[in-house]
Amino acid sequence: MPPEAGESSGAKLHYRALERLYASAPINQLFDSQLAITGEGTSRITFEVDERYHHAASAAHGTIYFKMLDDAAFYAANTLATDRFLLTTSFNLHFTKPVKSGKVVAEGRWISGKRRVFVADSRLVDAEGDEIGRGTGTFMRSRIPLSSLPGYSPGTE
Repeated sequence: MPPEAGESSGAKLHYRALERLYASAPINQLFDSQLAITGEGTSRITFEVDERYHHAASAAHGTIYFKMLDDAAFYAANTLATDRFLLTTSFNLHFTKPVKSGKVVAEGRWISGKRRVFVADSRLVDAEGDEIGRGTGTFMRSRIPLSSLPGYSPGTE
């Protein structure tokens, strides 16, 4: 049974709206990436690493690790906040393996918090299935209503 099978249609609409929000963010026009909300408290971002993201030693720069780890954890947490945009307040990350090219998946998972502060973690997995990085972040509910953001539109499934 898919993770979303038992979830309400309102939750599913929120998940699709979060996916549209991710796709609409100007920063995401710079990356070949796609967000999928896989259920309450979980997300997955797939992206392609190539030489555009390399540092001088021909491997992906740490900014790509941070961005994808932060985004995956953020969106996993924001599945539980249906009214407000969350803000990253801190993020710890650990690099475990360099990556030069290929498909990378960032998996986000909500850990705790449902009112004001949320904690979520994420990990990056390369095309061989090896973990290449992991992180944990804290996210705070902002004053920004999700409904006020141009990319967030609950719409229909």
